[in-house]
Amino acid sequence: MGESQEENKTLTIADIADALGVSKTTVSRAISGKGRIGSETRERVLKYIDAHNYTPNVIAKSLAQNKTYNLAVVMPGDYELIDLPFFQNCIMGIQEIASSFDYDMLLTVCNNADVTKLERIVHNRKVDGVILLRSFMNDVQVEYLQKKNIPFVVTGSSNYKGVVQVDNDHRAACRELTSILLMKRMKKIALIGGNEEHVVTQSRLMGFKDAFADSGTAVDESLIYMNLDNPVLLDGKLDDIIKREVDCIVCMDDAICMEVLYKLRREGISVPDQIRVASFYNSSMLETHDPSITSLDFDAKELGMLVCRTLLDMIEGQKVQKKTLLGYEVRLRESTK
Repeated sequence: MGESQEENKTLTIADIADALGVSKTTVSRAISGKGRIGSETRERVLKYIDAHNYTPNVIAKSLAQNKTYNLAVVMPGDYELIDLPFFQNCIMGIQEIASSFDYDMLLTVCNNADVTKLERIVHNRKVDGVILLRSFMNDVQVEYLQKKNIPFVVTGSSNYKGVVQVDNDHRAACRELTSILLMKRMKKIALIGGNEEHVVTQSRLMGFKDAFADSGTAVDESLIYMNLDNPVLLDGKLDDIIKREVDCIVCMDDAICMEVLYKLRREGISVPDQIRVASFYNSSMLETHDPSITSLDFDAKELGMLVCRTLLDMIEGQKVQKKTLLGYEVRLRESTK
């Protein structure tokens, strides 16, 4: 019985130090590989650890390596409920990579103008690095993290110099989808977008305009409607769009697209027979909608996994690529036939 208990006992740094007649600091230095310690002593400690299947717990590792083994993931406070699957999949990717490196994730929600929660996390040294799940044209979060000189990565694009960013190629994706619509002879296309302060909104807008430039067709700026996150404002603008008898309505995200589809249904307007609809972002709601909606598909989990790997490399002092763009797929469905 006593032997079984001894086998199951969880060793600590103090146990190893007592057994070998060395200090706890010596054991910590042997584990971390940092600090001045003789090679023979280090080898003796490591052999003892290997023989007794010792795995340092997170607290011991953090003390030995001056790390918390926590990462902060910052969600935007202005997300729509329909955006939640994207953030969930992205966070799943982050968590999968983080856990494989013995890191835990601290999730917080911050508005761009209010970084008090982020300040508290950083000030109290609760994390080794930060992941921002949304980027802004004027980004208070980025400015704060740059000032504090803490490793961080943006899931999205940023106009700030030196910021490490991992993003899907929204501009190229929106350019390709818009080009397909133009090739289908949809010349009168209305574009509806959300908050212009979001960098992704600007990227999608540029992609839309790129497609018109490629085709030699002038963009009708009066058919571009921005900052329509408010359903009441959107409803009023849709009345104008319907009166102008456009060929197609392109929505910058699926939250706006669902509002458009509800409006068209209430007005008795058939999709795609009377008007076509497409979205610059795909969700299961659009895929299962009747008719199914043409959209762009981005792998949110892959994005999360790569952004986490990038941040962990930065924490370890490795050189990382400043900007990485991931791919996309165009999903042509019934709504643009």
